[in-house]
Amino acid sequence: MPDLFDHAMNERMKADSPLAARMRPRTLEEYIGQEHIVGEGKLLRRAIEADRLFSSIILCGPPGTGKTTLAQVIANQTKSHFETLSAILAGKADLREVIDRAQERNRLYKQRTILFIDEIHRWNKAQQDALLPFVENGIVTLIGATTENPFFEVIKALVSRSRIFQLRNLNQTEVGLLLDRAISDPERGYGTRNIDLTREARAHLVDMATGDARNALNALELAVESTPADENGLIHITLDVAQESIQRRAVLYDKDGDAHYDTVSAFIKSVRGSDPDAALYWLAKMLYAGEDPRFILRRLIILAGEDIGLADPMGLVIASTAANAFDFIGLPEGIYPIVEATLYLATAPKSNSAGAYFKAMQLIEQEGAGSVPKHLQDGNRDREATGQGKDYIYPHEKIGHFTPQQYLPKRLLGTYFYTPSAEGYESQVTSRLEMWREAQKKALGIESERRLPDLPQEKIDDLKRNIK
Repeated sequence: MPDLFDHAMNERMKADSPLAARMRPRTLEEYIGQEHIVGEGKLLRRAIEADRLFSSIILCGPPGTGKTTLAQVIANQTKSHFETLSAILAGKADLREVIDRAQERNRLYKQRTILFIDEIHRWNKAQQDALLPFVENGIVTLIGATTENPFFEVIKALVSRSRIFQLRNLNQTEVGLLLDRAISDPERGYGTRNIDLTREARAHLVDMATGDARNALNALELAVESTPADENGLIHITLDVAQESIQRRAVLYDKDGDAHYDTVSAFIKSVRGSDPDAALYWLAKMLYAGEDPRFILRRLIILAGEDIGLADPMGLVIASTAANAFDFIGLPEGIYPIVEATLYLATAPKSNSAGAYFKAMQLIEQEGAGSVPKHLQDGNRDREATGQGKDYIYPHEKIGHFTPQQYLPKRLLGTYFYTPSAEGYESQVTSRLEMWREAQKKALGIESERRLPDLPQEKIDDLKRNIK
């Protein structure tokens, strides 16, 4: 009797499940989208159909693209025992129980175990390390699902032992097919009801779902369940109903995830690339998704120093002032100084000559730091006894407020780190800097120049990490 009650309860739970859960595909034939990995003849499809999934896999991609669904399709197809864990809810003790069952199953029946771990990036390194030996010795075949980049969020040892499959957002045709199937399916969908989904309403649901199947089906369910039938039993889903059912477009944006970093990257690269329109678009996406405006302003201040530099010294002033103005105003009006700073920096002349600092830093790293010339040393302590600072010439007492004298260690004389760009204000620097350098070479007898080449960005990033 308990089995009958359990069966009845399970059937009732299935019937009461959300539409997106009820419509989850059960076979590869029902699966929509991701043709690049499960299309006819593709490696993963062949492995699933032949029940030959021996190596572990990690499925990564945005929400609603079918990662969990694909795992369930594999579960329905395989003769292996299929176990499921949610990394959000399960810990090492739960994993230990699964492993114990898998070892017993293998020992007694020679049956393999496939372990699906949803949101695997939620497990910390210690939890992932605990799984590794059993993936390595084949006790379980892992299917991991994650919305994050597995190369960053999953330990390297697991990644190296798995095939990575990246799922993409569904296109509008595929989302439309899912909606049509849900309306017509009499067993799991709304095929037993009389529903009229207008063309405009369907197009709106497809468009606003932004490739997320779950989002589209949830909106359809809300529209159907909240709309009373007319006297003829017809549920009429108009554009107005569809708009109410999915009022706010879903924006993939986890502040600790890939979408966050990718969007910020696109924003900064658009400003650096002098495209104000693209910069405004990515700015709007970040603010729409709830990004902290102060984070954006900090990035703009960094960009003003790194990418605008002396081509327009006002860039740093504008960015810093925008940050102060936002703190004074707050939202929503505080958006204006953020936008002003974004537009100013996007349309300003660009120079990354401030990166000359890292040439000096690399030289010190390679050759060591030179001693400070005696005439540049602090003469306030004991100038008469030590001669520190004794022969220093005060430039402001000379014509043009300049006098040629030694400022670098002697072995580095003639070494030039900084090369002004030809952009904006900085273009005016070149002529007077060359004049000063020539005067210095003549006064100090410098016979050769050493102009250090620009550093690749990868090297600059490495040097930044060494800044304390």
